[in-house]
This record gives sequence, C-alpha cells and structure tokens, in this order.
Amino acid sequence: MSNNIDFNIYNRLLSGSTRMVVVGIGYVGSAVLMEFSKFYSTAGYDRDASVIEGYREIAGKNTELSQYEEILKKASFYIITVGTPVDDLKQPDLRELTSATRTVGRHLKPGDYVVYESTVYPGCTESVCIPLLENISGLKVGKEFKVGYSPERINPGDDSHTFANTEKIVSANDTEALEEIHKVYSEAVKARICRASSIRVAEASKITENVQRAVNIALMNELHKLFSRMDIDMSEVRKLASTKWNFVDCQAGLVGGHCIPVDPYYLISEASQFGERLPVTESACDINEGMAAYIADTICRLSPKHVDSSKIRVLVMGITYKPDTDDIRNSQVARLCRLLTEKSMEVHVTDPYANPVKVKNVFGIELHTEPQAPYDVIVLAVGHKSYKVYDDRFFRTLSRSKESLFVDIGNHYRGKIKSIVYQGI
Repeated sequence: MSNNIDFNIYNRLLSGSTRMVVVGIGYVGSAVLMEFSKFYSTAGYDRDASVIEGYREIAGKNTELSQYEEILKKASFYIITVGTPVDDLKQPDLRELTSATRTVGRHLKPGDYVVYESTVYPGCTESVCIPLLENISGLKVGKEFKVGYSPERINPGDDSHTFANTEKIVSANDTEALEEIHKVYSEAVKARICRASSIRVAEASKITENVQRAVNIALMNELHKLFSRMDIDMSEVRKLASTKWNFVDCQAGLVGGHCIPVDPYYLISEASQFGERLPVTESACDINEGMAAYIADTICRLSPKHVDSSKIRVLVMGITYKPDTDDIRNSQVARLCRLLTEKSMEVHVTDPYANPVKVKNVFGIELHTEPQAPYDVIVLAVGHKSYKVYDDRFFRTLSRSKESLFVDIGNHYRGKIKSIVYQGI
C-alpha cells in the first residue's frame, strides 16, 4: 500500500470489484480479451465500430465491447494492444500507441495499472508512454499508478501456440507492480511466466525475437538465390543441414505480417539515436524486401517463351501474409502481384480466407472466387490447407500447356508436379 492507495489489483480483479479493459481489439487484443474474460470481468475498447461488431458475437458473457471510451471509466487494469507499424520512410509510427495512451490517461485513477503489449523499441514505454500518461492524468507513476510491459506472442492462425499455453514475459516499473501483474497474468497463462528485471529488458527481448527471425529468413533467401543459380535443391540442403542439432531451420520466401518486416526498423531507428548502425539487420531487411522482385523476375525468366508477356495469364493462389488466416498486413504477395502487373501480365488472385473488401481497399486488388483457366503461370503463394489437397492433374487442368509454369512458394508440391514446369522457392 502506498499513500493509502490500494495497488492490490489482483484481488480487486478476482473479487469483481473492478475490471480489466483491453484497448485495441485486433488479432492480439481479441485473443488477450477472450482469454482473460474467463477469469475476470473484462471490457474491450476499439475506436473502429466495425471491429467491435465483428467480435461481439464471440465475446464472453463477462465481456462488454464498445467504441466509446466511457467504457474505460469502470476499469482499473488497462492492457494496450494497438498496432505499432512503420511509416513510408520505415520510421516507427507511434500514432496508434500514443492515441491509446492518451485515451487511457484521460480515465486513469489512483491505484490503476497500465500494461503495454505492443512491440516497441527498448525505452519507448518509459520515455514516451509513461510521461504521456502522467501529463494527461496528472498522476505520478509508482506513487499513484503502475505501468508494466508484457510483449505479445500471438501467432494468427496458430492453434498450437495460444495465449494460454505460450510462455509469457512480464515487467513493471517497480517490484510491487511486477508481483501484481505476474499474479494477474498467471490466471490466464498456464505456461511459465518470466519476470524481466526492467521494462527496457522486456522490450528488448521482444524485438530481439523478431529481428533474429528476420535475419535467419534473410539468410535462407540469400542462399536460395545462390543455390538456385547453381542448380542445387535448397529444400534438400535444409533437410540435410537440419540433421545437425544446432541448425536453425527457416523457409525461404516472402516475409509479411505485423512483426518480422516491421520490428527490425524500430531497432534500426533507435540505434541511430545512439550513433550505432545495425548492418546485419539492415541487410536482412533489404534481402527480405527484395524477394517479391526476385520471384517476379524468376517468373519472367521461366514463363513460356512462345507467349508474349502482355498475353501471359497468371493465377496467384493466396494473398494473406501466412497460411490459414485472413491477415493481409504487409503482404508481400500483393507486391508480387503489382510487379507482375507492371510487366503487362494479366494477374488473377484467389484466397478463401482473405476479406475481398479489405484486399480491394488496401491493395486495389479484386479477388476472384474461382480460377478462370487457362493460365500460363500458377503461383502457389500461400500454403493454405485448402490449397495443399490438389494433385498434378488439377494444376494441369488450370494450365494452358505443358510449358506452363508452376511456382511453389514453400515447396508444398515438390516432387509432385510432373505435367507442367515446376519451380520451388
């Protein structure tokens, strides 16, 4: 107890005397909200009314959803899960984060807790978010309210690694807050919960996870380009290399989503503030971003030579950034489609998961409900389960001739396509 302020938030939540509110109901926020609603009285806030309506039917009986910030008044534990993208210059775009922080700050009361799950550079919570909360609320962190950081590990479309069974990291502004936040999360997270020594360390751990993956994928992309020129099967190379216990296996291909193509730039930007460069990370970003152009060039090089480029018809199967999800954020497939269109090819895109309206609004691409054969090039861009049940005969029926090209990003059909030209990525 500090200055007679009740900071025992865990007992207050457990007793139902106050509630938790999740700010930002997207892929992360919805998962966090639905899991915590099993244990506490919860609420979800998002300024987008369509988002609220989309989740209303699946919200638990203990959960209230609203696009009006008045819903925050009855809460004392705020979890902020808004997006942290980059702008056109690849600089951190904190507008959603600061907007959510201001919103919470307007309703902050003595004894309240604010926990951030959004991915940021080390130091952002303490240098940007906390001063903003203090300024808006008129309260002082540590004395009148507490702040924590618990990096999200939500993996859209992954039913194996859920919010409840995935190890979690928690951190806070002081030891009292860390203990309470740990107890609050322990109700919903059954896996191990690791306590970080500081908020900055927790922020750094999250961004390190994604930077490492970006670098590993970039290495595989770089090696794929080389081995392809040398007529060496990259998938076999990976299989053999994986027999060594400490080999880190990654699939070459397009890198999209809200983490891997974004988070490295947060660290690159912050490093520059300390007069440091991250050449390995910068190079990895360049390599990964260049894969769409590489695949487009590969298609041009291997597509049927007897067909004029302006008459080549291309079927692209999948536009989401990963399999079995409707998430299209930073989809590099869209960039690939644009590059092929710029080469005068006629491009048709299908995807059973993606929302056609969102795809049209974000990328200007009209989704086709069904293929309209024949095609000179077929690109399996996303390995949706429903796309991996076909056989050689099916793809041959979609093809104009035996010279038609099948580009398999992810090597799902390696060794199975015989009647048309096969190229794995």
